[in-house]
Amino acid sequence: MTATLAALLLGAMAISAHAQKKYDIGATDTEIKIGNIMPYSGPASSYAVIGKTEAAYFRMINDKGGINGRKLTFISYDDGYSPPKTVEQARKLVESDEVLFILNPLGTPGNTAIQKYMNSKKIPQLFVSTGAAKWADPKNYPWTMGWQPSYQAEARIYAQYIMANYPGKKVGVLYANDDFGKDYLVGLHEGFGSKDKDYIVSEVPYETSSPTVDSQIVQIKAANPDVFINIATPKFAAQAIKKVGEMGWKPVHIVTNVSASVGAVMKPAGYVNSQDVLSAAYMKDPKDPTWKSDPAMMEWSAFMDKYFPEGDKEDGGTVFGYGVAQGIVQVLKQCGDDLTRDNIMKQAASLNMEIGIYLPGTKIRTSPTDFSPLEQLQMMKFKGESWQPFGPLMSGEKAS
Repeated sequence: MTATLAALLLGAMAISAHAQKKYDIGATDTEIKIGNIMPYSGPASSYAVIGKTEAAYFRMINDKGGINGRKLTFISYDDGYSPPKTVEQARKLVESDEVLFILNPLGTPGNTAIQKYMNSKKIPQLFVSTGAAKWADPKNYPWTMGWQPSYQAEARIYAQYIMANYPGKKVGVLYANDDFGKDYLVGLHEGFGSKDKDYIVSEVPYETSSPTVDSQIVQIKAANPDVFINIATPKFAAQAIKKVGEMGWKPVHIVTNVSASVGAVMKPAGYVNSQDVLSAAYMKDPKDPTWKSDPAMMEWSAFMDKYFPEGDKEDGGTVFGYGVAQGIVQVLKQCGDDLTRDNIMKQAASLNMEIGIYLPGTKIRTSPTDFSPLEQLQMMKFKGESWQPFGPLMSGEKAS
């Protein structure tokens, strides 16, 4: 009788333990399926390194036993930075591959194209790789969350910096004629406030399908601005820096954080042309000697050597991908055995952490009403072959 009772109790305990595990499609006792969409081809293909870094990071996690005993299966597709293709790949990941969620899909136009679909399906569109403000709208889009500081917040910081350091100086702007570029413009106008017409004398758009932005740079220079704000994706940002240098034009030159990669932008533009260009950062620059003995950067470097040896250590995209991968690993650890899509969003909305490869003092915080994990940036200047941060961490929070 005792043995029978013990067996029944053991059976009940086993059923109870099993019942505590909760899964949605894409998760099992042994696997977590993660989807991803990157521009491995097309005008924004320099960002492809982000997806490759994430894939390498997850290989490392799997070598260490996975997360709570589960291996990560990372399925990453190319959309060529084309929104119709993004939609096609998102549907494939959700309906054919049956991923648990889509992580870090890149690009404002593509993510805009899939946002309603992902939310109608109630599938996390998590840590979107674009700084558009629309990813922090939990009321209307509870299944979409950004990661990096928003473009509008970053642009407000540039406006603050210009008004404090170059009061009354004229500003010329190059911007991508899409949601990405227009989001920065909104932030810039908000940052200058009632003085925006006093500062901005030229706003010239470019199409991502264009071969170059040379004619746009000539047009902006004709307005004779003292400050040039370069709102472009890496290929075009590098072209603009190079063209400004070739023309012998010497404005105060600001390039956005998304195009501050040494390997993908500053080096192709030419180090001579890149001197004194300004930007803002939240990640440590691999080329900055300040971080040579930094434990977190040494760990990143060792990871690169072992898991992504063909990757370019000078490309900030590798640091970006590494940071996002750390963020999602934390979310999945917090999920424990409740790997439902609902719980993934719940855990993503309850982060309070720091990531070692980000600048000291940078916090990653979220809540059910705050879907903006990162909101701080520090100004930096390009000197020699690396960026040099200066000044305090600044917040680009919108004035109430």
